[in-house]
Amino acid sequence: MRRLRSTQQAQDLAQEAYLRLLRVERGSLVLKPRAYLYRIATNLVYEFRLRQQREPVTFDSGVLDEVSETVEGAPGLHDERVADEQQVETLLARLPPLYGAILILRKRDGLSYEEIAQQLAISVHTVKKYLARAVALCRDANRQQ
Repeated sequence: MRRLRSTQQAQDLAQEAYLRLLRVERGSLVLKPRAYLYRIATNLVYEFRLRQQREPVTFDSGVLDEVSETVEGAPGLHDERVADEQQVETLLARLPPLYGAILILRKRDGLSYEEIAQQLAISVHTVKKYLARAVALCRDANRQQ
């Protein structure tokens, strides 16, 4: 539970660990079943985290651009932007530095994904992925306030 921070995931992996233990064909070779089960569980957590890291973050960049343009063109938004400057700075401070840099380069400076990738020496895929994560983190932070 400590390693996964989710009761459901912990329960699923615990069940899988016991199933793998039961599937061992030559159980007589397992001298310390508790230690063996612990090793299975540790490996399952490791595999689970690898799968999570490799899962692509999907988002529709067209929708992201459309929402951005809609917000930029809203009447009276300039006054709100001035009033919310402190909030934006606080929000950016909470983001990982690279996420914040990508968000600023895209939204404030209007750079394309390719230009951001060149400037930061990362791939275009990484730019898109980190931008989506930055937007999601900003959205979550706004919901909490």
